Amino acid sequence: MTSNKRPNLTLLAVSLALALGAAGSAQAAATIVINNLNGPGVGFNDATPATPVGGNTGTTLGQQRLIAFTHAANIWGATLTSSVPIVINAQFTPLACTATSAVLGSAGATQVFADFPGAPKAGTLYSYALANKLYGSEISDAPGAQINARFNSELGKAGCLTGSSFYFGLDGNEGSNIDFVATLLHEMGHGIGFQTFTNGSTGAQFAGYPSVWDHYLLDNTTNKLWVNMTNAERAASSLKDAGLSWTGPRVTAAVPSVLTATPELRIVGVGATSAAGDLYKVGEADFGPKLDKSPVTGQIAQVALQADSPGSACTPFNEANAAAVRRNIALVSRGTCGFAVKVKNAQNAGAIGVIVADNAPGPVTGMGGSDPTITIPAVRVTQADGALIAASLTKPNGNTAGTVGKFERSKTLISGTDAQRRITMYTPNPYQSGSSVSHYNTTASRNQLMEPAISADLTHTVTAPIDLTFELLKDIGW
Repeated sequence: MTSNKRPNLTLLAVSLALALGAAGSAQAAATIVINNLNGPGVGFNDATPATPVGGNTGTTLGQQRLIAFTHAANIWGATLTSSVPIVINAQFTPLACTATSAVLGSAGATQVFADFPGAPKAGTLYSYALANKLYGSEISDAPGAQINARFNSELGKAGCLTGSSFYFGLDGNEGSNIDFVATLLHEMGHGIGFQTFTNGSTGAQFAGYPSVWDHYLLDNTTNKLWVNMTNAERAASSLKDAGLSWTGPRVTAAVPSVLTATPELRIVGVGATSAAGDLYKVGEADFGPKLDKSPVTGQIAQVALQADSPGSACTPFNEANAAAVRRNIALVSRGTCGFAVKVKNAQNAGAIGVIVADNAPGPVTGMGGSDPTITIPAVRVTQADGALIAASLTKPNGNTAGTVGKFERSKTLISGTDAQRRITMYTPNPYQSGSSVSHYNTTASRNQLMEPAISADLTHTVTAPIDLTFELLKDIGW
């Protein structure tokens, strides 16, 4: 609908709840107000006793949640600049959850605006908080919270990401749990403006207007910006693995100081099809040592039938598998258990590295998990590449030299970027509503706050040279 208070002001209609309970605020270069929507005894008002942890002095579950929220708001408040307070409607509520996966939270702008005084680009949608900053005062005819945020109240209960819960400490020492402060920083980032309002599944623009994001999203296979595409072209672009790049100058300039060289797996020896070896794209693990300038090299050995399932490496290796992988690189399959479990079992059997092959089609991504006792590197490859590597292990004509794998970093490419060193966006196929396009690619390393999943090695920093979140927000007007 259109407002008559400001010229050509376009609003995204949403339903806003009334605030209940206490409110908090963070003041710095921008003031962030936390509006607690939970009723008595639940969410931020949960009176369950809790022991102070990691600098969080709260003595109830609700207090610790609100203290962590205020801490994250202070980080963003010290980073952003706006003369208009940013109000966040926040609550804990049940979200999608299974024993092995969970939606940690969700957040987004409550309204969007176009063609207001101060807008850098004409005919373009800006999130409520950013529009207020650019306009210089409250812009809406119906003032309210600029951001709606929800967090999963089921996490930590039986059947919801079993074995993990939110960690409310402020020190980033979450171990095998989920860092709530990092989750908060991520979701606040979306609400502040780290999202497109164009429907990536259909390519349709909201209310016929492009988002400011669309001016910076480039299909690097057709060299067309989203703002200049048809709906069908945008929908196709959102499904191209590493095919959608961010062209904002601030992000691109910061990429070399933030991201590392692209990790690669080079297959050499009798299994290679060329003298220089065959290169495979890989995803890195959040745990264990990172690949460095000294590549790990070893003969590849495929893990055969275990008691759990073929090649999954979810139980301690039997004698035959242990003998095969000792002082070699173990090739195992994804499935049944966590990545860290597989790698630790291979390490215990004497492997010097691990290749995890996906068990379903899809683009290469990283590996989540946490285990400080893992001391060997691990990489992940696609199902198709895993099959090619496995096939290369067959020794022709009785050759016993074997296939050798090398974990190394590219001398020319930067992780998570295209050939021009522009960071790429998350574009899985099939399209993932709420995740596709409005996140960085999961192949970026170091891991970035605005990837679709929270990684164990994230810090609480949103700025370069650690993180590219604020660089993108500066590209769009912050």
